[in-house]
Amino acid sequence: MSGPIADASVAAVAIGRNEGERLVRCLTSLKDQVDWVIYVDSGSTDGSVAAARDMGVEVVELDTKVPFTAARARNAGFAALGDNPPPFVQFVDGDCGVAPGWITAALAGFDGREDLAVVTGWRSEIHPEASIYNALVEFEWHRPAGEIPACGGDMMVRSADFIAVGGFDPTVIAAEDDEFCTRLRKSGKRLLRIPVAMTQHDAAMTRFGQWWQRAVRSGHGFAQVGDLHPDYFRPERRRVTIFGALLPMLAVIGLLVWMPLLWGALALYVLSYVRTVQGLRREGLPPRPSLYQAVFLSLSKFPNLLGMLRYYLRKSRGRAMRIIEYK
Repeated sequence: MSGPIADASVAAVAIGRNEGERLVRCLTSLKDQVDWVIYVDSGSTDGSVAAARDMGVEVVELDTKVPFTAARARNAGFAALGDNPPPFVQFVDGDCGVAPGWITAALAGFDGREDLAVVTGWRSEIHPEASIYNALVEFEWHRPAGEIPACGGDMMVRSADFIAVGGFDPTVIAAEDDEFCTRLRKSGKRLLRIPVAMTQHDAAMTRFGQWWQRAVRSGHGFAQVGDLHPDYFRPERRRVTIFGALLPMLAVIGLLVWMPLLWGALALYVLSYVRTVQGLRREGLPPRPSLYQAVFLSLSKFPNLLGMLRYYLRKSRGRAMRIIEYK
């Protein structure tokens, strides 16, 4: 690759809270690949700020009096680049290490494509074998390459497009990256996933409670982003409503009034589980992992529902949307 894109300056904005050694790994992976690294810290108490400064990284510490969100942190990192930011910015979560060569590959993806606002790649889990929960996340990251409607927080963004849509919405506490990408698409821009290793993530989920909280956060995102963009997350909200609320209600009514309702609800759960297993198999997951991952995907509708209800309750009371942490 040669020309102006290959020679373009790139900054990186890493965000985190109490990531410890994961943050050191993240910043180390960036320093030799980009021209400028900024770390935005959301109230860490584990020495992350000192560690970043010891590495020579510029640190932005968010005001602890304002609710933390990943969106707010990314915006603060971009703002720290000044009035004339580099043409491209790589956003990355502090629990992710950036793969060698990723920055060069991402710039190549932009080459000749003025319509592209975002280039992302493949994220993988660093320890998928450590727990069933890490394995679930590992499979979650497996998405095909090509033009996409949205992506996660690890992405390279054209600075001009970031500015044009006003950056991330700091009030969105989950799926803020989906919301940002949706606005980019509505502005006429395109997003691309290239078939290149981008980051290695460290979910560090070893307990059921962590998985549950993460699913609650996802449900909150379904509701909040869906409120802002009604067409987005519509299938997810429908599935949560049916399997997390409607069928349990029918099952209880059936238990108390008419047993066929109970058996009908249970039959629909079984059918949904079988279809989930079949879907996982079609996506390439081996038989045994498909069976137990389908259990968690089916169960996730209940914490998803709690997350959706939490959003609607907060909104009705006019309360600030506060982050839901799982680590």
